[in-house]
Amino acid sequence: MKKLKEELAKFFKIVSTLDKRVVIVLLSVAVLQTVSYYYTSRRFFRIHFYHSVFAGNENAALIEYLFWFVGDFVTFFVLGILIIKFLLKEKIRDYGLTFGDYRTGFYFTFIFLFVMIPILWVVSSYPAFTAKYPHLSSAKGDWGIFFIFEAGMLIYMFAWEFVWRGFMLFGLEKRFGYYAVLLQMIPFVILHNGKPEIETFSAILGGIALGALALRTRTFLYGVFVHFGIMFSIDLFSALRYRTDEFGVGVSAVVKIISNVF
Repeated sequence: MKKLKEELAKFFKIVSTLDKRVVIVLLSVAVLQTVSYYYTSRRFFRIHFYHSVFAGNENAALIEYLFWFVGDFVTFFVLGILIIKFLLKEKIRDYGLTFGDYRTGFYFTFIFLFVMIPILWVVSSYPAFTAKYPHLSSAKGDWGIFFIFEAGMLIYMFAWEFVWRGFMLFGLEKRFGYYAVLLQMIPFVILHNGKPEIETFSAILGGIALGALALRTRTFLYGVFVHFGIMFSIDLFSALRYRTDEFGVGVSAVVKIISNVF
């Protein structure tokens, strides 16, 4: 018993020396991600609502995604803001909720998208890739559902970028400096597991690039623009190819898609 008391005393002495901000940020990220997985995920909706409340509803799949998007917005962004205000007692803008260095931000946003969109156009020519996106299959053939889905995706991306490139990144920056970029990249990549391999491996570089951009501009917002711009382009190209059954990458393919859609 004496040995146990000594060990506990040592443990609490160590805990008392830890950086309070780092502890709160890391524990909060763990709790918020767990809440997301168990209570605001598509999995939760499918178990508790899909086959009961929304049984027979032709838009049940869309509602499932919207539940996830809005639910994670509340979990990651709203709860994150409350943690900053009432536990950390710090300014929200210090966690990236600002336009920051907008000239640099918009410049690199343009560069990222200028490079990525042509690549995504080529990648979308593979039928297996097009079959995967948009994740909501009904969005491929209905523009109304497509844009509702994308609006929900934007809300989700805002919260997603905030929790990694805002809350976690800036919360760890004071203690770890630029190492915080690598720290926030790790869970970001892990949460891509299960997606196409090229997307998961790309998340390593993407997580580092977006983290560095956030520190450079002092905001996560440009990460939202880049991340959503990429996802929207993937979904749009896939939907267009699905509608026209055109999988070429040259000018003739573009002309065919435009003429068939418009």
